Amino acid sequence: MVSRRKERKRIKRKRRRKTVLSIIVLAIISVAAFFIYEYQAGKNAAERAMGDHTNNSEYEDEFNGAEELDEDVINVLLLGEDLDKYGTSRTDTIMIGQYDVKHDRAKLVSIMRDTYVQIPEHGYNKINSAYSSGGPELLRKTIKENFDIDLNYYAIVNFKGFESIVDTVASDGVEINVEKRMRYSATDVDIDLYPGVQKLNGSELLDYARFRSDSENDFGRVRRQQQVMSALKDEVLSFTSLMKLPRAIGTLQPYIDTNMETSKVLSVASEFFLNTPDEIETLRIPMDDTWSNRTYDHAGSVLEIDLEENKNALNEFFTSQPKTEDYTQINESEEDQVDES
Repeated sequence: MVSRRKERKRIKRKRRRKTVLSIIVLAIISVAAFFIYEYQAGKNAAERAMGDHTNNSEYEDEFNGAEELDEDVINVLLLGEDLDKYGTSRTDTIMIGQYDVKHDRAKLVSIMRDTYVQIPEHGYNKINSAYSSGGPELLRKTIKENFDIDLNYYAIVNFKGFESIVDTVASDGVEINVEKRMRYSATDVDIDLYPGVQKLNGSELLDYARFRSDSENDFGRVRRQQQVMSALKDEVLSFTSLMKLPRAIGTLQPYIDTNMETSKVLSVASEFFLNTPDEIETLRIPMDDTWSNRTYDHAGSVLEIDLEENKNALNEFFTSQPKTEDYTQINESEEDQVDES
């Protein structure tokens, strides 16, 4: 009699476990299906809106990014791409973005396009010529050879795509304090901005980031590019919620050529969204007082840099960690001593 009751209880427990397991599996499948549907819906809508400007991953098979030695830290080569009047691809924006999941830190380094470096198998030239000669892979090799920085991934945004991204995540515009009157007109550029705090749409924000017709020249442009990236971070975070994240990523995907798998993008984006850094730490290469203007027949006007000083600063910037951990450990140690006394 007792054994029968035990058997019935065992069967009931087994059924309950199966029921709970089935519910969990069903929930996981439902969430996955929702994420996939939302991602694909955002992607399809963006592709229709972008039309012929959609990026194709033409460099994905060529890019030999370094393996992630630390799964909590990734380094991404970020490039802004444009076509000149002859249809030749060029990059005016060269950045390295680092996201450290463990310490909730985001870092951004801008490398000025006229920085004079040694390009593997091509000799010395401006660093942006590495991209026109061999795409992101040659640029990756150039950065590794000159600055000893390993890059895991690349992401290229063409300027038309940048406009679309801004208009997607900030339909009312991005608030920027335009610090001066900006006016410049050429064959394919017509910049016309007035000073003051205002909301800029995608085209206007691109004009603001590209302007360099003043005494600051490219140095001012790099500063504004970093300012725009920080402002966009805030807009993306306000645009998304966790449930909106898959659609948001799907919306942005057609505008970006990258070798990051969708699962990796979703994973990093989720971590970034849930543990958002307070700010994006920035650095510019070359640093102040570490460069001089030079002119070469084969390269034109360049920035000749103190390579060793900039290399050391760049490596220190990427490897440095916040001091707050040490401070916390000291405080905990002091509290332990107080408790013991």
